[in-house]
Amino acid sequence: MKIIFFGTPLFAVPTLEKLLAAPETEVAAVVTQPDKRRGRGNKLIPSPVKSVAVAHNIPVWQPRRVKKNAKTLNLLKEAQADVFVVVAYGQILSAEILEMPKLGCINVHGSILPKYRGAAPIQWSIYYGEVETGNTTMLMDVGMDTGPMLLKSVIPIGLLDNAVSIAEILAKDGADLLWETFSKLENREIEPIPQDDSLATYAPLIQHSDYQIDWSKNAIDIHNQVRAFFPNCFTTFRGQSLKVMATVPVGAEYWSQLSPELQKLEKVWSSESEVMGNIGEVVKVIKGLGPVVQTGNGWLLLWKVQLAGKKAVSGWDFANGTRLAVGEVISNPVVSV
Repeated sequence: MKIIFFGTPLFAVPTLEKLLAAPETEVAAVVTQPDKRRGRGNKLIPSPVKSVAVAHNIPVWQPRRVKKNAKTLNLLKEAQADVFVVVAYGQILSAEILEMPKLGCINVHGSILPKYRGAAPIQWSIYYGEVETGNTTMLMDVGMDTGPMLLKSVIPIGLLDNAVSIAEILAKDGADLLWETFSKLENREIEPIPQDDSLATYAPLIQHSDYQIDWSKNAIDIHNQVRAFFPNCFTTFRGQSLKVMATVPVGAEYWSQLSPELQKLEKVWSSESEVMGNIGEVVKVIKGLGPVVQTGNGWLLLWKVQLAGKKAVSGWDFANGTRLAVGEVISNPVVSV
């Protein structure tokens, strides 16, 4: 099977690697986003997908706008591929491109469609407190993740999982699901199923404002925000920006979901009377764990944080290093308009 692979981030790499390793498939070329300038040296950095393709001596095409780039369109036509495989490419494909391959374009999307169509399905599924997510393979059409579905997989989302840990699992799962999809299509064991648009939800591009913590919200909502947009959520501490990279919701309803290293939290909290404070106030500093902050409803343990210009540290090291006292306030970030 002759394949053109469209993909850009690390999420797409396991699928590309599986296709490259299989004797049944030939990856004729890879289409990925242009190199981007990053870091202090402002150096051009290739996408993870490009790095893999180059290592395997696969031709790489990097149009800024694939549907408008005449050279790339001609290359795609001339390739006469059986199928285009698309995994987190980052550009919309035109009807002209979708009609080129003999068997169509198959997309691996990181959600259980029709929920969370769009650019950031993993992040928004965590933000909204979903307890499971998955991948969907589909035949692409001109809409945004609206094509008929082929296969789905489901994985759980744990209380302490974040977008990065879930993406790692889904990336490997997506590679396996695509291979299963190929096999079942070849054996005529599956038929495309249209999506029910009435059940669709959307996962838009993430904005900087999504990272701003509002301590008046429920503890579990802030916790979901922190892990959805890891490692970028921030607040203010003593006039400085403070990244909140990991939190733990405090309360009896969460104890059974804590990791072994956090079991101490249950013992300490359960042995003392619950403390109420003002919104954003540090109501307790637990030895070996860190500060517990009052939210609009419930409490959050700050498990991992990073002060501006400093390294990321545990909540306990942060409390020690700043000599944090009970009664201090972690403020909502001050954002200029």
